[in-house]
Amino acid sequence: MRKTMTALALSLALTCLAAASALAGTTVTYANFPPAKTFPCVQMERWKTEVEKRTGGALDIQTFPGSTLLGAKNMLRGVQTGQADIGCISIAYYPGVFPLMSAVNLPVAFTSTEAASLTMWDLFQKYRPEEFKDVKVLTMFTSAPSQIMSKEPVKTLADLRGMELRASGTILRVLGGLGAQGVGMPMSETPEALQKGVVKGLVSSFDVLKDFNFADICRHETITNLPVYPFAVIMNKARWESLPADVKEVLDDLGREQAQWTGQYLDQHIDDSLNWSREKYQVEVHKLTPAEHAELRKLGQPLVDDWKEECAKAGVDADAVLKDLLEYQAKYESL
Repeated sequence: MRKTMTALALSLALTCLAAASALAGTTVTYANFPPAKTFPCVQMERWKTEVEKRTGGALDIQTFPGSTLLGAKNMLRGVQTGQADIGCISIAYYPGVFPLMSAVNLPVAFTSTEAASLTMWDLFQKYRPEEFKDVKVLTMFTSAPSQIMSKEPVKTLADLRGMELRASGTILRVLGGLGAQGVGMPMSETPEALQKGVVKGLVSSFDVLKDFNFADICRHETITNLPVYPFAVIMNKARWESLPADVKEVLDDLGREQAQWTGQYLDQHIDDSLNWSREKYQVEVHKLTPAEHAELRKLGQPLVDDWKEECAKAGVDADAVLKDLLEYQAKYESL
């Protein structure tokens, strides 16, 4: 009798444990590399909340911001090998790996993050490029357009001659064509470089005016609409395949919505940062003439030519991709 009761108790305990596990849902890890307060991680937390709500708890997302699980440069490999189930990658960190989607980083003068993010998503949906065949893409989005923040006013492109500016990626080449001295350095080193006079300003999106308090040093902001930087949220393919069909449907349905939400969030954050900077530090915002914006586009043409060569090596029809990108851009920026 005692053995029977023990067996029944054990069976009941196992049943309760299984029920508790089912109630808790499946846990997946999501790695991100920037600090928690920055927009890639803000969108991550929003996505986590929406997924958990829409799956009724069937999927539990454990987030790791600030490179606590994977860093920027090992994010792709880390997701492919299962170190993290999901990861956010900056395409600019993988030169030559994503030729088609690198089109979004070209100097085509996006004026809003929402337009750039939706353009990126539509481009991916149309081409479904082979460059992402080893992972599942959950969503895509971009940074805001890059602008100049400086200690001295930049009211015309001529004011840039000889000016040392912190920048990164393709923007360094555009600055060189303007006679400026682009200086590549991590964002974390930029405040000290500004204070010591190593650089006289930086090129990034205006959210850093508030997020990094650059408005305190850089009281002059110039709208240049230099390139955006594309991001992709990817999932380990085997992990994706293991999910139930209804959970997969929820994640697929969120793809475009998340791209748009992130763009709208960042555009609003840019406005808030500028308003905060005006009120707290009385910053001035300068605008270039249409002719000067055309000059920026002209200086960016060598970057387009280099990208086309890269696409040719990968068997990508660069002209068709660029045509579609510009059409999507015009569509979304006219809304």
